[in-house]
Amino acid sequence: MSKRILAETVFALRERLHDFDEIVVARVVVGLFFTGVKLSTGHAGSAATPIKEVPEAVCCPSSAMAMPFPGKLSGRKAAAFVEDAIESGGVRRALGIAVLNALAQVAIDRYGCPDAEFLQDTDAFDAVEVKPHEKVVVVGAFAPFLRALRKIEADYLVLEKDPATLKPVEMPFFREADLAGEVVPQADVLLITGTTLINDTLDGLLGMAKPTARTVVVGPTVTMIPEPFFNRGCDILGGIQITDADGFLDILCEGGSGYHFFGKSAHKVALRRKGLFDRSSAPLLHGKAGSQADAVAGRGP
Repeated sequence: MSKRILAETVFALRERLHDFDEIVVARVVVGLFFTGVKLSTGHAGSAATPIKEVPEAVCCPSSAMAMPFPGKLSGRKAAAFVEDAIESGGVRRALGIAVLNALAQVAIDRYGCPDAEFLQDTDAFDAVEVKPHEKVVVVGAFAPFLRALRKIEADYLVLEKDPATLKPVEMPFFREADLAGEVVPQADVLLITGTTLINDTLDGLLGMAKPTARTVVVGPTVTMIPEPFFNRGCDILGGIQITDADGFLDILCEGGSGYHFFGKSAHKVALRRKGLFDRSSAPLLHGKAGSQADAVAGRGP
């Protein structure tokens, strides 16, 4: 379950940040597309807003219960939010993940990313280097990747719960999300949207990948702390670095999305497993083999 990835991320951040329990959330925005926070350190983080999980009758008490303490969020300790990332769901989990992502930015600024290649201003699609002969599976209708795959005429399939999110030109490549167990093992390159952290499917999807697949988890929801992901076979994390926290949150307040904040208040970054393209060395398969061994020993997911 994705809860384990998130719990390990919290543990890693607590080890890195001596002031973890003192950092405060200074500002919160729950936007149409993304939820964002700003910390007392000045760093910001985001996560996809799971708007479909909010009941449709938005004026009734059941909808109100989906929102975590409106008017009482700013000024709370960041540590108070991260438990929701693990234990709650819906908007509460998204908010907790946004706080984790902001804390991850604090850790990166202070200590860098010694266990991965940090690729500044790099799209995760470019970092994975899809080859013409490779089979690609995309989990989630991640429009930028689908456009890039069409452009290079790649052999690809897209797993998606809601086919209405796909364009007519993409429908021939659509497969029902329930077919993941059949489709994911076909992938030479597996591209997974970070929203799977919110709907609790990421761990299972990573476990379905064949050992030789290059696996990417991507999107503003992804926490840029690589170990919990790399230990489960992920090879590349594609996320964002927010350079203007208030400008970014202002865009979210007005219903903005990546089209509006990239290149202005945020830019793309990627973390890539060291040695990924060295086919003769262990690092390429280390995470996948390690995850399997841990599972057999009762230590894995």
